[in-house]
Amino acid sequence: MIIDAAFRADPYPTYAALREAGPIHWSEEFFGGAWLLTRHADVEAVLRDAVRFSAQRTGGWVMQSRAARSELMDFQQLFARAMLFLDAPDHTRIRSVLNAGFRNDVLQQFAPAIGQRVDALLDAVDADAGFDFMQALARPLPAEVMAMLMDIPAADRGDFIAWSDDLATFIGAPIPSLEQARRARTSLLAMSGYFEQLVPQRRHASGDDLVSRLLRAEAAGDIQPGAELLAQCAMLLFAGHETTRNLLGNGLQALLADPVSWQRLQREPALLPGAVRELLRFDSPVQYTGRRVTADLVLHGRQLRRGDLVVALIASANRDPARHAEPDRLDVARRPGGLLSFGAGPHLCIGAGLTLMEAEIVFGRLLRRFPRLQRVDAQPRWSGNAVYRGLGALPVRQA
Repeated sequence: MIIDAAFRADPYPTYAALREAGPIHWSEEFFGGAWLLTRHADVEAVLRDAVRFSAQRTGGWVMQSRAARSELMDFQQLFARAMLFLDAPDHTRIRSVLNAGFRNDVLQQFAPAIGQRVDALLDAVDADAGFDFMQALARPLPAEVMAMLMDIPAADRGDFIAWSDDLATFIGAPIPSLEQARRARTSLLAMSGYFEQLVPQRRHASGDDLVSRLLRAEAAGDIQPGAELLAQCAMLLFAGHETTRNLLGNGLQALLADPVSWQRLQREPALLPGAVRELLRFDSPVQYTGRRVTADLVLHGRQLRRGDLVVALIASANRDPARHAEPDRLDVARRPGGLLSFGAGPHLCIGAGLTLMEAEIVFGRLLRRFPRLQRVDAQPRWSGNAVYRGLGALPVRQA
């Protein structure tokens, strides 16, 4: 597997070749070496098996060089406390605190406000002249929605996207450079600093927002003060932004590249909830994730050692013909069972319901308001991030 410009533009032929060649491969391109899992059954099994495959994997990632260790220690201490990189019991404890804030009935209370914000963003564009969908809507909306759930003042939201971009660049690099690590450190510490200022205010004016939930859990002893509390606040903003932004961009790109599907959704809007899941399967916003082997084991005849990195190729699994018929074809009427774009098992994305709701609102508005929407450029402008597959720009206009 070679991560070059051709792969970043279209990784799916490479995934197909890897699946055909075998279920597991060794690659030197990831953090000094990793095992790549290519097929749906194996990717799902690893994501569900938190005993043999650990999510705690940030140490070697951040501290790749001896020279960087002292400089990046504060970054590592904060980064490693995020729920995304924890195993049970810490992961279970923190997730149980946040689960209530992502229940469907809670999220539905925000649906009208999200719809109003989408309308406002679309009111501001000139569809006849053309606009960049990523800049006009896909980039700002997810950050604004997550800030809404955290009750962050609108005036304070401007830096969150830039901070998220720096973290995404670091996480998305197979072997991050020291400069990428430094920028991610600066942005994560800036996020943390923001919440350090916000938390004392919120202690005196608690509500039902996610920050208040974390603070009540801290008071009850369920969340540790300091780095653990701040890491959850920062990573909620980051994770909620990246996945949704790329679903919106990748999804619209796929639909406009297939006018038959776009027109069918206009005729049959009831298909939209399932179509959003199909868009997630067809071009996954998160291409892969990693786990560390906790004890020596043999997998498909290969010896894996304790501490080895396993890269679960989610996007490859989503196009495995053993799981999905005609996997390279977009089918908005498909009901893609076994979808792995949100992960699986203990680390199933806590914000999956929110992402799906945002996407349904956005695509529903676009289909109604701009039924003749089309791409300005036939060639997609991909951002080049190997993990968070997304578009740098998506110029569109109403025909």
